[in-house]
Formats: sequence, structure tokens, C-alpha cells
Amino acid sequence: CTMGSLCVAAPFPCLFFFFFLFLFFFLLIRRPPRSTLFPYTTLFRSAVRRPDLAGHLQPLGGVGQIHAVQANLRYPGSVLQAAEGADAVINLVGILFEAGKQKFSSVHAEGAGNVARAAKAAGARALVHVSAIGADARAPSLYAQSKAAGEAYVRKAFPEAVILRPSIVFGPEDDFFNRFAAMARMSRMLPLIGGGKTRFQPVYAGDVARAVVAVLGDRAAQGKVFELGGPEILTFKQLLERVLLHSGRRALLLPVPFGAARFMARFMQLLPSPMLTVDQVRLLERDNVVSMSANAKKLNLKGLGIDPVPIDAVVPEYLVRFRAHGEFAEFRR
Repeated sequence: CTMGSLCVAAPFPCLFFFFFLFLFFFLLIRRPPRSTLFPYTTLFRSAVRRPDLAGHLQPLGGVGQIHAVQANLRYPGSVLQAAEGADAVINLVGILFEAGKQKFSSVHAEGAGNVARAAKAAGARALVHVSAIGADARAPSLYAQSKAAGEAYVRKAFPEAVILRPSIVFGPEDDFFNRFAAMARMSRMLPLIGGGKTRFQPVYAGDVARAVVAVLGDRAAQGKVFELGGPEILTFKQLLERVLLHSGRRALLLPVPFGAARFMARFMQLLPSPMLTVDQVRLLERDNVVSMSANAKKLNLKGLGIDPVPIDAVVPEYLVRFRAHGEFAEFRR
């Protein structure tokens, strides 16, 4: 699983399957949330495929507070062993494209089920499953279908689990702003798939981490689905304009119809780390924003008491490295 990890909370272990959001969670929960679920000092077990590559996590906590263990979502036995003795389990694993044995079905669906069953078998009192806005069994995208299947597996194995569905997540190691800023540094043209009209509601990784902490400490949240979006709803074109603004780059935004994008993606997805796949084009055919239903029921960040951080408060700080002269660009004017 890409950058995958399973987090279990203990005096407790707390077990994670993660991406870069994992770092934000550790920074927030070095001290336990004020709840009856976590009355003592929290210990963390980070389950990863390569524990030898997870050493950078240890300085985020106190001495002995964070421990990396080996686990792979595709092997239920390793997940069960990692979850043993956990009080809470947080599944943050996700992949953006399929490669080798890492398929949407094995990671997002069956893998999520393995985590939920392991959490229940371990006697964990809480499970937080991070899915994605747009999870839908009837969606044209395999990614979205697998996310919906994963939610179903989780709900069946661990009915009281909390499901979080974020929109695009941004932060220093994100795969959206960084990717397009890198493209703008190499090319004078950026593609506007589908004319750039698809709407998104980007959410800060730190806010998603706060949401995880909030639902872990709230028994009333158990069994619910929350949709997480930032304070702004922007089109794909507007997001690329932000990329150019904060990276100090200039590029032509060229509209590309969905049909043409799918044709190009058929060849691009053959690369080891594709910039675009056919399934990602299908994802772009649907808006990725918090639903009216979730907003009406306050099953969002506001409902969790979280004031979302805007893009402009965070993104300029880490896109500065893409400027022609980096952080010294302002002094060369």
C-alpha cells in the first residue's frame, strides 16, 4: 500500500495505515484527546510495509511513544498481528493508481475490510476509516467504486466505525499542488481536463487530522459518515491558477476535452508513475465537494468544531521551492 500504515492507540496502542496525513495526526495527538476513550498517555504503533523506512516518525513523539511494525493490507494475518491490543485503529491507506499487486480492489476494498475485521478481533473500541468524497458503487471510476466497497466492508465488520470522506487533501507532501507546480516548472502548458470546470473543495491535511482526533473522542460520532472540505469551492482551472500564482510560474492553461484526455491517458498510464490514468479522467467527470446533505446534517468540519484552513494560508509556504529563485525570489525584483 502506498506509504501505507495502520495506527492503533494504546496504553494503549494507536495503529495507522497512512500517507502524509499521518505526520499531522502525530503532531496533534502526542497528548490524548479529552475523552473517556483515551484517559492515559497514548502510544502509537505505525504498521508499514517497510518499518526500516519509518524512522522519521519517531521524533514526532516522546521516547518510546511511536513504534513501527510490519504489516501489509493484502495479508490479513499481518494486519491482525499489528492490531493486537489496540484501543483504536485508524486506516488512512489509499492509492491513486493501480500498479503490480496494488489494485483498488485489494487496497481500498478488501484491505479496508481486513483492517476492520482485525480491529474488531483485537477488541478495539474505535475505528476511523478515511475514505474519499465521491465514493459510490455506481460511479464510472474504479477508484470511487472501490472506496464505496471499502466502506461497505468496514460497516459490515465494524458497524460503529466512523467514516471520513475528504476532498482533495493539501499539505507539504501532497500529490496535487506539488505535482502541478513541478509540471509548470518543466512545461509552459498545463492541461485543463474537461475544460477545467470540475469543482473541488480542497481540505488541509491538518484539518483532516483534527477531524480524526475529534471523532475518536466523540461517542456520538460512532457509526456516522463525515464529509470533509475546505472553506473554498474551486474549479480545476482556478486550482491551477493558484498553483501558478504561488509557484511564481507562467503557463498556458489548455482545455482538453474528456475524450481526448482519456485517449492520452491510455498511453500515459503505462508509465511506472503515470501523470494521468483513464480512471483519473473518469474521476474528473464528477464534482468533488461536500454534499448538501452532509452540510445540512452538519456532518462536516464545522459540525466537528473545526474551522477549515484556506489554501492561501498554507500552500505558498511549500510551493516556494518551485519559484525560479526559491525563497530568495522576492529579493531579486
